[in-house]
Amino acid sequence: MTYCVAMNLAEGLVFVSDSRTNAGVDNIATFRKLHIFGTPGERLVVLQTAGNLATSQSVISLLRQRLDGEEANLHNVDSLFEAARLVGSTLQEVVEHDCGNVQRQGVDLGCSVLLGGQIGEEQPRLFNIYPQGNFIEATRDTPYFQIGESKYGKPILDRALNHATPLEQALRCALISFDSTIRSNLSVGMPLDLLVYHAGSLEVPQGFRVKEGDAYFEGIRAQWCSGLRQLLGELPAPPGDYWS
Repeated sequence: MTYCVAMNLAEGLVFVSDSRTNAGVDNIATFRKLHIFGTPGERLVVLQTAGNLATSQSVISLLRQRLDGEEANLHNVDSLFEAARLVGSTLQEVVEHDCGNVQRQGVDLGCSVLLGGQIGEEQPRLFNIYPQGNFIEATRDTPYFQIGESKYGKPILDRALNHATPLEQALRCALISFDSTIRSNLSVGMPLDLLVYHAGSLEVPQGFRVKEGDAYFEGIRAQWCSGLRQLLGELPAPPGDYWS
């Protein structure tokens, strides 16, 4: 399992992914799930993957392999919509190629992808691409998407995030969302890969990896936990008839 969250906000885009797969008492592996494509001054395309690891790795490998070809690729499509269509069709191609005996054995080859970025003068966009290859786009009313183990981190996003949220605050919100998920599910874990993109910059950021023991992340985790306990203690006591 994994957890990825992406946000399309007025100031730009925020992406955060964990890197744990095959979680178990003695079987934990780390694989990067945030992938960056782009040309400085022209475009940025970011993909986050969740689901079958073999499928997601094949999709990313094909997308990178085809970057220098004449056919449509992530370096020459004209819009993020076309990029989403390309990723969706590549996902279908991989699943159809690999299905055969694997699906007959009951193995789920499904893979979900979040795709966001900016191409040229169009506004930053964000898409959620389903395992079947079709997709939906984030809106002002629904400015974020999650894939993977999403339920533990969703409440903080729903309460604290909207399209106008500043990027710095949105990143804090995303990190606390991961803290809640990591505390409640062993299949999501460190390190975390993150990327923040400022709308209109057309830069290709390197992103940042939050490793175990990172001072800032550990600090906000502790402060969030302490603040919740304090606030709970300050809430008014239930009225008497709650106890009857």
